[in-house]
Amino acid sequence: MVIPTLAADARLAACLESLVRQTWRDFEVIVVDNSSVGLVRRNGTASGARVIENQRNAGFGAAINQALGTSRARFLATLNDDAVAHPGWLEALVMALDRRPDAGMGASQVRLFGEPRLDSAGMLVCADGSSRQRGHGKAPEDFPVAEEILFPSGAAALYRRSMLESIGGFDDRFFLYCEDTDLGLRARWAGWKCWYVPEAVVEHHYSHSAGRASPLKAYYVERNRLFVAAKNFPAPMLAAAPLVSLARYCWHAWYLAKGRGSAARFRADGHGGARMPWYVVRAHFALAAEASRLWRERRAIRARARITPAVFRHLVRSHSISARKVAAL
Repeated sequence: MVIPTLAADARLAACLESLVRQTWRDFEVIVVDNSSVGLVRRNGTASGARVIENQRNAGFGAAINQALGTSRARFLATLNDDAVAHPGWLEALVMALDRRPDAGMGASQVRLFGEPRLDSAGMLVCADGSSRQRGHGKAPEDFPVAEEILFPSGAAALYRRSMLESIGGFDDRFFLYCEDTDLGLRARWAGWKCWYVPEAVVEHHYSHSAGRASPLKAYYVERNRLFVAAKNFPAPMLAAAPLVSLARYCWHAWYLAKGRGSAARFRADGHGGARMPWYVVRAHFALAAEASRLWRERRAIRARARITPAVFRHLVRSHSISARKVAAL
């Protein structure tokens, strides 16, 4: 069990307390402190957990990889530091993956904290590489059935160790956002499945650490969705992605004018809507700078693929979200 943290406040304490109450007891908690100032030990919130202190913010994926390297457990659970797990959460996930050896990932039913609405029941992917939470804002009762989905939200997930080792773990360079999308798609290329477990319930303070609509989030979400597409999309999907992106930008502008969607929240939080194009430009410059590395990784993913590009395209289409809905959320 790994909990990356950047702000060790009362929410981390509540997260750790929820793990003490788990019905499944055979696990270790590793807190990776990315704050660089020892907040976890200083605040005393990590009692009973093993703490890894970083001298800088290494990012979400790197923190999970660090924990993976210090543990020999069959499974690695990830949990955001602002999430509270219900007592049967971990047991439900472990039992689900034990019953399905072809499943390398388990997705939780993540609810918005203190609300009768979902944060996620797994994840969906747009044809430009963007990803959003499946079922976000809907009632938990709308997603009551255990079923195969595309991949889980890293906010509360269970990963099979053998899967993580076979595909190389999380990509450290994503730093923040979309690293679970990249890992999930790479796992699907390698033939692993993901199972949604509605009994594995977690309550989550949505976008607590980096802000609901911050400049930090705007840049990394845009940059990293480009990385996701460059690494994972078959050639026909990659060729179509820029047109889908253009449609999404237009929908962002439309919703901004209506005072709705993520672009409107960005402006409402005190950030000028006119700055959004700059983050898009920066993201594309970053893509160009990383092009050779991404191309090498793309070839490595194809070299170990267990499914065909046609099957991959079918998987993504079966768990897709439109550019309009991405802009609206």
